[in-house]
Amino acid sequence: MAKILLLNGPNLAMLGSREKALYGEETLDSLTRALSARAQRAGATLLAYQSNAESDLIERLHQASTEAINIILINAGAYAHTSIALRDALLTAAIPAVEIHITNIFQRETFRHHSYLADIALGQITGLGTQGYHLALDFALTHIHTSKEQT
Repeated sequence: MAKILLLNGPNLAMLGSREKALYGEETLDSLTRALSARAQRAGATLLAYQSNAESDLIERLHQASTEAINIILINAGAYAHTSIALRDALLTAAIPAVEIHITNIFQRETFRHHSYLADIALGQITGLGTQGYHLALDFALTHIHTSKEQT
């Protein structure tokens, strides 16, 4: 069974209660349940992890490299704009990844316009709200299926 790791960084556990005008009303728990159900219907397992601590996210990426994870969906939150260490951990894991941002980072403060993950990710979904997670999952499932056909 295919495995997809969903990583969420700082403040994302506060979805549904923080800055609703920017991030919407859906909670991370309800989003994760919906994604897990969709993955399961497609014959995959979604492993979800959230931490506000950069070191915990790095450790989870290190662990992923030993778990036969097929693809990573990552919303690193503000760490996308600041963390070379998280970038290095994603490279070390050597697992394809899709970067997700709920808001359009290019319509926000200038410091959010750069992501340390963008150039090493398969792609980036930004500005589509929590629907971006569903689109990333759709892509991940297709990517896994296509990768299996090529081997």
